[in-house]
Amino acid sequence: MSAEMYINMVSFFKRNKLCNAILKFCYNFLPFVMFLSYGVLAVFMLFSDAKIFARITLSPMTVFAIITVFRKIFNRARPYEKFATPSVFGKDKSGESMPSRHTACAFIIAMAFMYVSIPLGIAYLIISFFIMVSRVLSGVHFISDVLAGMAISLLYGYLSFFII
Repeated sequence: MSAEMYINMVSFFKRNKLCNAILKFCYNFLPFVMFLSYGVLAVFMLFSDAKIFARITLSPMTVFAIITVFRKIFNRARPYEKFATPSVFGKDKSGESMPSRHTACAFIIAMAFMYVSIPLGIAYLIISFFIMVSRVLSGVHFISDVLAGMAISLLYGYLSFFII
């Protein structure tokens, strides 16, 4: 992503109120819905199937830890830092852009839902996609950041839920 492309994208979302509202919904509300519903799933599984509960809690915790370590190692600047212009929603955290933790968490949670129910898993993969795109369009992550987060989670999720 070039500086000009980034600045144009951020400017578009700052100027266009409807698009800004849609982006804000995907950026703020969808992660909230996903993490809340994941909590409900975990509690339900805690009382109905301890083996599934263990699997759907340990895998996301592992991915969260892996992503957190990678972010510290890479400590990549965020787009708004690199291009010296504000993000759409005024985020100002420094570094730790690669890989996207929101994206990684969303996709590993979607894989947990997939393990329990294929239709729910597909629905949550779609929600994860919108979360991933919102991280780029809001200017807080590069495309490679969110793709790395998605790839790590899908690979780890596939291995931990469906292979091992």
